[in-house]
Amino acid sequence: MLKKLKNNYFLFVSTFLIIYFLFNLLSGQRGLISYFDKKKSLNNFKKEESLLIKKINNLDFKNSLLSDNLDLDYVEILIRERFLFGKKNEKIYILKNDDKKN
Repeated sequence: MLKKLKNNYFLFVSTFLIIYFLFNLLSGQRGLISYFDKKKSLNNFKKEESLLIKKINNLDFKNSLLSDNLDLDYVEILIRERFLFGKKNEKIYILKNDDKKN
């Protein structure tokens, strides 16, 4: 039996090394599965970043309308939306969406 082990020693060692490297290739922090998870997270973060940049640009634009050179049309839009303010003889209709089912 010991003679058979000596003859197949190289086979056992190489099989163990192959299994070890395949296991580490697929799992662990630097494995293939972890790589795809990190790649998916990176794509999600990039989408979120672009969305936040668009929001920041929108808020910067709105802020510029309310800065030193005041845009009266934009101020009127804000007053109408927030305070339901209207001009003389102007009717304002508020539509409420009721999604309740009886």
